[in-house]
Amino acid sequence: MQIEKNVVARLNYVLKDDDGAIIDATQTRVFEYIHGFGNLIPALENQLSGKKEGDRCQITIEPEDAYGLHDETAVIKVPRSRFDPAVELVEGNMVETLGPEGRIEMLILSVDGDEVTVDLNHPLAGLRLHFDVEVGGLRMGHPDEIKHGRVHPGGHHLMVGDSTYMGDWEGGPEVDSTKEQGETRG
Repeated sequence: MQIEKNVVARLNYVLKDDDGAIIDATQTRVFEYIHGFGNLIPALENQLSGKKEGDRCQITIEPEDAYGLHDETAVIKVPRSRFDPAVELVEGNMVETLGPEGRIEMLILSVDGDEVTVDLNHPLAGLRLHFDVEVGGLRMGHPDEIKHGRVHPGGHHLMVGDSTYMGDWEGGPEVDSTKEQGETRG
């Protein structure tokens, strides 16, 4: 099996910047994604296509192909009154707000009286990203994962409209949703 559309890949990776500083790593967690659904940076997903379990690779993604170049016009001054008074405005902290298109994260660069300077760029904007990747495992995505375009813990979970489910009612018949209504399994 190789990484291709609808395949769930478990990756171990270390992400570094140009100076070799570690930005992120999977040392203490499992990272899985379903290929072909835009769950990764497209340039990274493209480079992973065709890899097999056990493959190791080094992938460098240029800023333009990752989170974009740092945009100076996205560094703006905002009146302090626009922030929830309960939010502690501290230089270097990330804060969230809701914008017209959803959640917006911003980095607080400075607080000067009634004015807060924030950076709306993605925290990795402008960085060349260096991935050391090992493909830890591959499996076909469950039909429900493919339907939803994301990995579910244990391979699937039930959502309204899902295609199949099986189960046993305590003291009752086994249920299999692929059978006609009222028909039991076994």
